[in-house]
Amino acid sequence: MEKNPNQQELKIELTPEVAAGHYSNLAVISHSGNEFFIDYISIAPNMPQAKVQSRIIMTPENAKNLLFALSENIKKYEATFGEITRKAPVNAPKNNGGIPNPFEA
Repeated sequence: MEKNPNQQELKIELTPEVAAGHYSNLAVISHSGNEFFIDYISIAPNMPQAKVQSRIIMTPENAKNLLFALSENIKKYEATFGEITRKAPVNAPKNNGGIPNPFEA
């Protein structure tokens, strides 16, 4: 692939604090007319509260770019490690509580 001579290289800095990351086992997504909000949350069994570990705010265009990037990376992951199956509790509603599964046709 040819490099565009007018294109500058983007240097990304990853500080040790950010590199350590935050564990999240739930994401809550909401939006306004101009932004998408993704709250990454860590919940534990039998705990009455859950803490938001991080909030990411992005434009609708960047949210859609994230959707496509995640989709492509999931395909690559599954090609290497096998299919990711969604797990639900035995007593979960059959329709997933009304939440559509984006991976079902």
